[in-house]
Amino acid sequence: MTTPHPFGRALCAMITPFGSDGELDLDTARKLAVRLVGEGCDGLVLNGTTGESPTTSDAEKTALVRAVREAVGAHVPVVAGVGSADTRHTVELATAAEAAGADGVLVVTPYYSRPPQAALEAHFRRVADAVGVPLMLYDIPGRTGTRIEVETMLRLAAHPRIVAVKDCAYDLLGSAKVIGRTSLAYYSGCEELNLPLYAVGGAGYVSTVANVAPRQLRAVLDAFDAGDTAEAARLNQLTLPLAELMMASGLPGTVTAKALLDAGPVREPLQPAGREATDGLRAAYEELTAQSWA
Repeated sequence: MTTPHPFGRALCAMITPFGSDGELDLDTARKLAVRLVGEGCDGLVLNGTTGESPTTSDAEKTALVRAVREAVGAHVPVVAGVGSADTRHTVELATAAEAAGADGVLVVTPYYSRPPQAALEAHFRRVADAVGVPLMLYDIPGRTGTRIEVETMLRLAAHPRIVAVKDCAYDLLGSAKVIGRTSLAYYSGCEELNLPLYAVGGAGYVSTVANVAPRQLRAVLDAFDAGDTAEAARLNQLTLPLAELMMASGLPGTVTAKALLDAGPVREPLQPAGREATDGLRAAYEELTAQSWA
């Protein structure tokens, strides 16, 4: 059995800061990591989509894990995204992340090639067998083209190092089935489902919006855990306008998060948010943070 929250409850899918020259900015990454933990994040997920993993090199990914690990200390869970469309490369990334100090690895479904379920299961087992740290599977069929089906998830749950799921499948019924039949810790990867998934037994969230509003997102879970479900619902409603602008406005979450943070540019093919979008984001952010979050 895994613990109910193997990496904590409130995890941030952290951006990867770049300097004005477009190169990795480890100093800013360290400062951001420390701030996020100080404002309520239990753990950090690095080198995911929000962290612009498609455009960072293997060496940059390893350097980021090492820098953040040193900055936040050993007590804060650090999970490293290692997914790719290539099983061999995924294993290489996973072993490098473990050596750099990651407490776990986030492994996305191989994309574009759309492997059948048996091949998908073999891929995840291959990675889990190659490392000594736990895995969080990343189920996001809208991007990868392939769902980790419920029966596949049930079989994978038997592996001792497959302990968690970042859930972006938009299938609350399927997720609830797996939660009820396994010890897998389900983390919402979609802000609008943070509270609903938590209410049916989820472990928490891995959030892009937490880059800019970590305390506010955590407050929703805290209220629920305190037994005040009405307050949890009220606080959750307050977060939705910013979450919608950041995650469902037509711009990637990386772009909108960086528009609200002093963390440098995005890498192409992404482009920075325009003035109108940035102004709207700032207005929604200011409205959210003006509320009482005591």
